[in-house]
Amino acid sequence: MKESVDILLTDWMRLNFKAAFPDIDPDAFKIGVMPATQPEFGDYQCNAAMALAKQLKMPPRSVATKIIEHAAKMDGVAKMDVAGPGFINIFLADGWLAGEVTELAEDPRIGVSSPGAGHAVIIDYSSPNVAKPMHIGHIRSTVIGNALDRLFRFLGYKVISDNHLGDWGTQFGIIIMGYRHFLDQNALQNSPVEELERIYVKSYEKASQDESWMNQCRQELVKLQDGDRENTALWEQFVKLSMTEFDKIYRRLGVKFDFVRGESFYHGHLSQLVESLKQKKIIRESEGALVALLDDSKLPPAIVQKSDGAFNYLATDIATVVSRMDEFKPEKMIYVTDERQQLHFNQLFAICRQMGINVELQHVWFGLMRLPQGTFSTRQGNVIKLTKLLDEAETRALAVVREINPEMPEAEQKEVARAVGIGAVKYADLSQNPQSVVTFSWDKALALNGNSSPYLQYTYARIRSVENKYFAAFPQKDFHSFDILLKEPQERLLALYLLRFAEIVPLAAQLYKPSVIADYLYQLAAAYNLFYQNVPFLKAPDGIRESRVRLGSIIAKTLKHGLQLLGIDTPERI
Repeated sequence: MKESVDILLTDWMRLNFKAAFPDIDPDAFKIGVMPATQPEFGDYQCNAAMALAKQLKMPPRSVATKIIEHAAKMDGVAKMDVAGPGFINIFLADGWLAGEVTELAEDPRIGVSSPGAGHAVIIDYSSPNVAKPMHIGHIRSTVIGNALDRLFRFLGYKVISDNHLGDWGTQFGIIIMGYRHFLDQNALQNSPVEELERIYVKSYEKASQDESWMNQCRQELVKLQDGDRENTALWEQFVKLSMTEFDKIYRRLGVKFDFVRGESFYHGHLSQLVESLKQKKIIRESEGALVALLDDSKLPPAIVQKSDGAFNYLATDIATVVSRMDEFKPEKMIYVTDERQQLHFNQLFAICRQMGINVELQHVWFGLMRLPQGTFSTRQGNVIKLTKLLDEAETRALAVVREINPEMPEAEQKEVARAVGIGAVKYADLSQNPQSVVTFSWDKALALNGNSSPYLQYTYARIRSVENKYFAAFPQKDFHSFDILLKEPQERLLALYLLRFAEIVPLAAQLYKPSVIADYLYQLAAAYNLFYQNVPFLKAPDGIRESRVRLGSIIAKTLKHGLQLLGIDTPERI
C-alpha cells in the first residue's frame, strides 16, 4: 500500500533539499510537508527553508527559490511557488487528484496504511469499581479507550484490550459489613449494584463516625485477604453481580475487551514482587513501609507496601506490568485514566524503568467529567448513572427521529434512535480534546445539530438518499463506472479532504486523540453539505451528475469508517 500524500511529498521535498544543497544533511532538519491553511497557499506547504536559511546565512526566500529550481519532477505536483518569508507552496494537479480519489472508491481502507503490522500494544481502559454502578464519570475512559482500541487495530496493531477492574482493596471490608447489617434482599434482586452501592455508602458513613465500625471493616478485609471462605464467597458474588451490570452497558456502547482482569488477579504475585524489588534495591524500608526513592526521576517517594503490611495500587500495577510482559511481550502499554492519576503513573513508569522493563509505557490522561455544581462522588450520592444517561439519550433521539421521519416503521425508528442517541453521547466526549475538563449537561451531550454525531449521521444518510434517488431516476446507469471530474472548487476541496483521511487516522493514534478524527469528519461533512446546497446533483449534465454522486459515495464511505473508529453507528436513513 502506498504512503499518504503528506509522506510522499515529504520524502520528495527531502530529495529536493539535498539536490539544492548537497552539503547539507536533510536529517539535521525537520523537513515536513503539511496541508496548507488557505487555498491561496496551495494544497500543501513546507516551511523548512526558514530553518535551513539560518545555517546557510541566506535569506529564506532565496533558499526556498533554489529548492524549487532544483526540484525533481513529481507525479501529481502541478506547480510550486514561494510565499511570505520562505514558505514553499505545493499545488496538486487536478487530474492526478481526481485519479487518486477514484482509487479510494475501491480501497476498503480508504488509503490508510498498516504501520502497526507485527507490533503488539496493550490498552488498559474503563476499569470501573466492583459494587458501584457505572456513572457518567466512567464514560470518558470507556469511550476514549475504545476509540484508541479501534484506531490501533485499524492501523494493523495486535491490540490486547484489558478492563482492569477495581475488585480488591479496603472498600470490600466496608461493603461486607454493610451487606451483613444493612442489606435489603429484595432490592439486591431487583437492582443488585445499586443496592451494593447503597450499603457501601451507609457503611462508609458509619465508619467515618465510628472508629470501632471502621476497625471491624478492616478485620473483614483481612479475613478476605487471608482467604476466609464466607468473605470470599461474598466477594465473588459482588464481582459477578457487578460484571453482569457492566456487560449490559458495554453491549449498549459496543465495547468489547480481550480480557477482564481485576486487581485480584495479581494479588498472589505481590509478596514475590516485593522480595524481588528488595533484592534489586529498588525499594527500602522507611518508617515501617517499603518505599521506592525516585529522586533521579524528580518524583516524590512511592510507597509500594504500607507499614501495616498491606499492598497498595502501585504494587498491583507493577505486578500487572510484569505479568503482561511475560504473557504478551507488547511493545507498548497504554493506560487511559483521569488526570488525578498522573503522579501514580509517573511513579509506576519510573519504577518499571529501574527494573529494566523495556517497553513503551504511555499514560493517556483526560480531564474530569463534572456536573455544573462540582465533581462526582459516589459517597456524596450526586452521580448520574450511565444507564440513565443512555436511556435518556435514546428517548430524546427517538422523539427527533419520529419528527423527521414519522412514516418510518416503529422498530426501525427505535434502532435509528439507539444509534443516534448513543452516538450523540460518545461524540460529545470524543469531539473534545481528551485533556479538557468536561462539564456535563444534557443539552450539550444530546445536541442533535451542529458539530455532533447526529449531524454526521444525517450527512451520511443524506448521501445514501441521493444515491437511491439516482438509481430510481436512472435505472439503466451506474455512477460507479464514471470518472470523477473536479469541475468546481468545492469538488476539489472535497477531493483533498478525502485524501487526508490517510493522514488523519495515524495522526490521531500518534497523539492519542480521537478528537482529531472527529474534527476531520465534521469538516468533511460541512464541506459536503455546502457542496450539496450549491450545485445541482441529479439535474446536472451526464457525466458530471455521475461524478458528483460518486464523489458523495466515497465521502459516505469515509464518514462511515471514521465514525466506526469512534464506535458510532451510521443508519442508512434518519
